Amino acid sequence: MLLLEILFYSFAVVVCIQVVYYGIIFGSFASSKPTATTKKNIPISIIICAKNEAQNIKKYLPSILNQEYPNFEVVLINDASQDGTLAVFKAFAKDHKNIKIVNVKNVETFWAKKKYALTLGIKAATHDHLLFTDADCEPVSNQWVCEMASHFSNENTVVLGYGGYHKIKNSFLNKLIRYETVLTAIQYFSFAKIGIPFMGVGRNLAYNRDEFFKANGFISHIDVRSGDDDLFINEVATGANTTVCFTKESFTSSEPKLNFKNWFRQKRRHVSTSNRYKFSHKVLLALFYVSQVLFWLVAMILLMTLFNWPFVILLIVFRFTIQFLVMASSAKKLNEIDLIFLLPVLELFLIGFQLTIFIANLMSKPNYWK
Repeated sequence: MLLLEILFYSFAVVVCIQVVYYGIIFGSFASSKPTATTKKNIPISIIICAKNEAQNIKKYLPSILNQEYPNFEVVLINDASQDGTLAVFKAFAKDHKNIKIVNVKNVETFWAKKKYALTLGIKAATHDHLLFTDADCEPVSNQWVCEMASHFSNENTVVLGYGGYHKIKNSFLNKLIRYETVLTAIQYFSFAKIGIPFMGVGRNLAYNRDEFFKANGFISHIDVRSGDDDLFINEVATGANTTVCFTKESFTSSEPKLNFKNWFRQKRRHVSTSNRYKFSHKVLLALFYVSQVLFWLVAMILLMTLFNWPFVILLIVFRFTIQFLVMASSAKKLNEIDLIFLLPVLELFLIGFQLTIFIANLMSKPNYWK
């Protein structure tokens, strides 16, 4: 009985922690509106690094080139591809004078490292304001560059955008991938809103080139294959220099993985960078995920034993109500409202998936970016 009583009070604490995260921290994004900005015509360099992406470049590069913006170039980086990526680049360059090609060959020291290729591309860019996306991404509108560029200012030198994934009907995996993406976006948007930016995604990210050179590029985490987006932002972003852009015209959409094996492989790489975040960021993120796991675990134990079950149910309903309101408002902003109807199921599956990744990364570390 004493053990159950301890579990009950522990559960109340866990629910309080979850309510603080969802209701206060994530609520900062859920309750916010897109910042009104003045449209700017500052020169922009769009950076796309591609490795064996010939088909995706053919499919998605036109949506980049057709942006309605008066002054932008597209820096296409061929990262030692073995398919026809370089040939596709050159074919597009014949018809578009604002394309600049950077052809990166394998060298012994930097074999197949994306950060090396990106560094060469950033140095080759003509303009100081850089906008990043991936080869398998497409802007959802022709106002993408305009919207992201409008958030630059003398103070704001880092702009965090939203990069979602294409929707696939009748696919639970697709919903799980999009749910994880939405939850991650809510986290980095929310923390940025309260002055604690900790990451961004390379599918839709912008920053001033001065930030890159002040940090000596990717040198502090050059030993990590991934992290050109989140680890770099974790290093340079502050509450003073970072802003968020979540107007619906500013989103990008990418090709999602089509099976669990490939997605597992991708997420292992992404998650492996988080242990290099600033200590305070790791504590905040760990507390959220641990409280999530404990919420489900302790709730099940208490319900099975029927200990103080009316109060347990009340706490569960309270937590889910706050979560639902915040997630629904946030998902609507990000055009992902269909995910809300499966919220508890998606959350539970994602927790299990993340635990599996955590265990796998403890056993061995992924060492690839592609």
